[in-house]
This record gives sequence, structure tokens and C-alpha cells, in this order.
Amino acid sequence: MHIAWTSFLLALVVITVVPGPDFVLIMGNAVRSLRLGVTAALGVITGLLIHATLATVGLSALVVAVPTALFVVKAIGALYLAYLGFMTLKGAGKTQEQPRGNGNVFLRGVLCDLLNPKVMLTFLSLIPQAMDPHSAPLPQAALLSAVTVGVFAGFWVVVVPLARQLGTVLSKPKIRTAFERVCGTALIGMAASVLAA
Repeated sequence: MHIAWTSFLLALVVITVVPGPDFVLIMGNAVRSLRLGVTAALGVITGLLIHATLATVGLSALVVAVPTALFVVKAIGALYLAYLGFMTLKGAGKTQEQPRGNGNVFLRGVLCDLLNPKVMLTFLSLIPQAMDPHSAPLPQAALLSAVTVGVFAGFWVVVVPLARQLGTVLSKPKIRTAFERVCGTALIGMAASVLAA
């Protein structure tokens, strides 16, 4: 089994750190209190586990049923990475609205992640690109999905306790804009390398 770990992990790390709905929800709660931040992160991670399970079963079944489908999904995934990169560049420096109200923070975390197209397409675009078409798809999809959840969870373990400091740094327009431009450019570069391969 020859999984493309280097490109997979590089793309995954960049996608993880690009601020999206999950990031805004967790940071918005973590700035208010550590408990709310942890609760929101647990909700998001639960949503990730659901995505991972669906992606593992769905991708494996698709590859077994239609072997050429893996190439098609890879191409779509590369285009999605490019789209995500362009959208990150376009939105660089723009602030996203912070969620208000306590409510059920865990449930909001689950729903935010489940309804987040960025997360869904991360599973459906990154995992097929890394898979070895000559090996059994189920173990590969399961392993790559588990690593994806682990990277996201590890990111939140680090970020939530540092929410106040990170919020202060990223609230500075120049720093946030530069950070998002670097992430957007990296995503477009990865998409180009996938299409050229």
C-alpha cells in the first residue's frame, strides 16, 4: 500500500488552519470561556467522526463498484482545493461573524461541522488523492479518515486554550490577511500539483 502521505498531510494541515465556520464557532466560544470552547470543539469533532465514517464507507464502495471513479473523484478534489484557495484569497482579511448566545453549544458544534461543505469536501477530495488505486480501498479510507479526524482534533487541543491570544493576533487586519493569503496560495499550488500528476 503506497499512500501519498506527504501531499496528503501538507494539504490537510493547510485546510485545518484556514479559518472557516468551525473555527469561528469554536473560537467565539473559547474566547468567552474554556469550558464553552471545549464543548464546541467536542461537538465539531463528533461531526468529523460522522463525516469520516460516511466517507470511509462511501469511498470504499465507490472504488470497488467503479474503479475509474477514483480518478474522477481525485480530479474533482483538485478543483475543489483550487476553489477553496481562490475563496480564501478572495476573503482574506474579511471578518466572519461570531456566533452569540449559549444554547446547546455541543449540538451547534455537531451541526456546524455536519453542514460545513468545507469539511465534507475535505474528506471527499483529500482522501482519494492519497489512496493507492492498486490496494484495497476500505483500509486506506479508514486510515486516512482517522488521520484527518486526528489532525483536526489535535489542532483544537492546541488552539482552544490559546483562543484569547490567537484571537488578538488574528484580529489584526494585516496579520490575518497575510496568513490567509499564504494559505490560499498553498491550496492553489497543491491543486495544480495534483492535476499535473
